[in-house]
Amino acid sequence: MEANPKNTFTIKVEDGKPGKDGQPSVGPVFRSSLAKDGFPPLEPDMQTSWDVFRIAAGKYPNNRMLGWRPFKDGMPGPYLWKSYKEVYEEVLQVGSALQQLGVQPGSRVGIYGTNCPQWIVAMQACNGYSLICVPLYDTLGAGAVDYIIDHAEIDVVFIQDKKIKEILSPNCMSAKRLKALVAFTSATSERIKESGQIGMKMYSWNDFLKLGKDNPAKPRPPQAADTCTIMYTSGTSGQPKGVMLSHESHAMYVKGVNLFMDLFDDKMTTDDVFLSFLPLAHILDRMIEEFFFHKGASVGYYHGDLNALRDDLMELKPTLLVGVPRVYERIHEGILKAIAELRPLRRVIFNALYNRKLASMKAGHSHKTASPFADMLAFRKVKARLGGRLRLLISGGAPLSNEIEEFLRVTSCAYFIQGYGLTETLGPSTVCYPDDMALVGTVGVAATYTEIRLEEVPEMGYDPLGTPSRGEICIRGKTVFTGYYKNPELTNEAIVDGWFHTGDIGEMTPDGILKVIDRKKNIFKLSQGEYVAVEYLEKIYGFPPIVEDIWVYGDSFRSNLVAVVNPHEENTMKWAESNGYKGSFDEICKLEGLKEYILKELTAVAQKNKLRGFEYIKGVALDPKPFDIERDLVTATMKKRRNSMLKYYQPEIDKLYKRLEDQKNASKAK
Repeated sequence: MEANPKNTFTIKVEDGKPGKDGQPSVGPVFRSSLAKDGFPPLEPDMQTSWDVFRIAAGKYPNNRMLGWRPFKDGMPGPYLWKSYKEVYEEVLQVGSALQQLGVQPGSRVGIYGTNCPQWIVAMQACNGYSLICVPLYDTLGAGAVDYIIDHAEIDVVFIQDKKIKEILSPNCMSAKRLKALVAFTSATSERIKESGQIGMKMYSWNDFLKLGKDNPAKPRPPQAADTCTIMYTSGTSGQPKGVMLSHESHAMYVKGVNLFMDLFDDKMTTDDVFLSFLPLAHILDRMIEEFFFHKGASVGYYHGDLNALRDDLMELKPTLLVGVPRVYERIHEGILKAIAELRPLRRVIFNALYNRKLASMKAGHSHKTASPFADMLAFRKVKARLGGRLRLLISGGAPLSNEIEEFLRVTSCAYFIQGYGLTETLGPSTVCYPDDMALVGTVGVAATYTEIRLEEVPEMGYDPLGTPSRGEICIRGKTVFTGYYKNPELTNEAIVDGWFHTGDIGEMTPDGILKVIDRKKNIFKLSQGEYVAVEYLEKIYGFPPIVEDIWVYGDSFRSNLVAVVNPHEENTMKWAESNGYKGSFDEICKLEGLKEYILKELTAVAQKNKLRGFEYIKGVALDPKPFDIERDLVTATMKKRRNSMLKYYQPEIDKLYKRLEDQKNASKAK
């Protein structure tokens, strides 16, 4: 996967323009060098998501397509596989069964459950019969499934067995509109009876396949402009938004990745294997899988327990891993823990080899050629911990720390890249190039079918025509969504003059390399008039090993910042032991000594990163329980719901500010 020798990633297609008549300034427009003469057209037979799968099924009928681990005596066994031909036949049967139920083209069909072969079969049946796939998932917040079924006017839901009770619950008022539920595996007689009582028919998976087999119907292929999926995405407030994505955009994404991958010597093959564990209800995993299908490669699903993901890694031995930063943070922590347990001499050798390979990579060598000796002696063991076959690791969903990205580029013996995108941009709209260390800490450059520019945010002091160029990230191109379902007002707010306004703040180099530095809405002003970019601070303050996660708070009536910290359990218990404390993790988190220690660690980080005085945290509260979806503290993609967090932690915040006020008054009295 050696990059092209020119190393020219982007072209500038428009110059920046200063603001006038009340309009904000905008920076230059950058496009991928792969589209220097305009966005490449699609092939006539590859216009839709259905085309991608249909052609692959004909080209690679006997290749392994979808793998899963059946359970025996409560334990997951070896992977079993369905071929492309077997999956295609099931897709036709499911599509035919939907036709038999009277589900017409353009109707919405829900899919509710964790990643598995049935999820993909249902999705492809929607594609092949011009139905609109609508993923359902409860992590969007309480009542989200009920809301989406009603809002999208869904007719049929394919559903994981353990989720059936939630649809049949009295709280799911919209279930009455459903024609049918189709279980991923079996349907008990009790559930069939319950569904019948509200006028809905329930099928087991095999019964539904038989219905289609007995009543075959030819596919009803979609047009390129047709809506392929409505993917609901969480906002940090309010109801989920239905993002409409076209078939053409899916085909464009697949072709764009193909053109990008063709730049490199290390080609993808039909032997490549992807471990799927990020939800298929999110855009990133779905689009990675669609590309794998296009190449005739294999997708294996995790067995359902993220805490035991390493067991799936060792069993499947994937060549591609795609995760959010928290996944790679855990991998990093595990490797550091193993290093810490080495004898002192071996630790010294590991660090020396690390520094040698890093220096060689920074000098321009690929990860393969930088230090084969170091790989053989030390880093092959890291690769073995990840299954032994990984060739590429991708991080998305949020920025990953430079330290962890650099560490994994050196030690994983695989290519490691970051990207940036949203549901509205069909996933990655920027991507890094492998083996280019100058891109560490960035999210790369415009993807094949996107154009990117920055727009001025005067209230935050971000100017795309300044140095450095900073502003709100705006995206246009062939993979941008067509609008929010049934919400033209929100669509018109988000898409202005063809540019989708992401709400993220970026920093752009003069040659179009992007770094995400902030969030437009996540700023507040302290009483002294200073603006605080809270996500930036949380990234910095999350660095100490004692901190698992942190929420920073301040408002315009206060002059100081405070925070709620989730302590890292293992490191907290080590601290307790070394300081003579005993008790459970929850008990240790109540100690004033721990709060004082964490506050000192946060202060040290602030000093190291040269934060300004008003950006220092002056008080902390500790919560041993991670910020979670159940308490409505985070979204499905683990973004903080700041209004909900303030409401939940208000008593602790009030106590912190009262203590700071008391300390201030006591100091004055002296």
